[in-house]
Amino acid sequence: MINKPVIGVAVAVVVVAAGTWYFLQRRHAEPQAPEVAQTPPPAEPTAEPAIQHPLPGGDTSASKAPLPTLADSDSAMSEALGPVVGAAAVKDYLLPESIIRHLVVTIDNLPRQKVAVQKRPTAAAGGSFVADGDELHATLNPQNFARYQPMVAVIGKLDMRQVAAVYIRFYPLFQQAYQDLGYPNGYFNDRLVQVIDMLLETPQPAGPIALARPNVMYVFADPALEARPAGQKLLIRMGPDNAAVIKTKLDELRTAITAAPPKR
Repeated sequence: MINKPVIGVAVAVVVVAAGTWYFLQRRHAEPQAPEVAQTPPPAEPTAEPAIQHPLPGGDTSASKAPLPTLADSDSAMSEALGPVVGAAAVKDYLLPESIIRHLVVTIDNLPRQKVAVQKRPTAAAGGSFVADGDELHATLNPQNFARYQPMVAVIGKLDMRQVAAVYIRFYPLFQQAYQDLGYPNGYFNDRLVQVIDMLLETPQPAGPIALARPNVMYVFADPALEARPAGQKLLIRMGPDNAAVIKTKLDELRTAITAAPPKR
């Protein structure tokens, strides 16, 4: 469910990210006054939003090396991730097309209610979703947590400083992809930090997690849980142990890409 570093750069973020889509699988005007001829005042220029989390400087030699275009960046990204995540992990989990664009879209969607499945950056977790009980009284079976463990194990071994180095190296392309989403004045690193902080605030429900099935898909029976952002719901579905690993790596990533500690 998650791709690695750059993905790491979403790492959990993306772990999270990318996994969201396979959750509990299927079952599941007032009239205008006449105009008065006058010269309108000149429009005031729109102020650029202040950058809250400027990206730290990366390796000077690497940052000066030319980058591919965003459209042609998949090969370079995969090659850069190989030494950090492992070539096998990149091959097994990372979808090879539009890597940066899909990472940016997924990360941007994590605080929302839904994540665009067709834009996911990683392969789906293996296995099938399992619920205990019946259609009227169902709970999340802990066996589902095992579906995420192989990917979480890879993420748990990542050196987030190396992940951050890849992110910083390719940051101009992440920024371009983010602006292409409709944020011409946005700063992607601010958005990433915002998403990480949101994920770090994910609660861990005690006891069995009740499910409901209003139509095809299972949802959390507790309206307060179901109303939470997609990223937080995925962390909850992954189970407490997997979520703890992801949160630890998110903390490390946040430290690597910003000097400010998370607000607790």
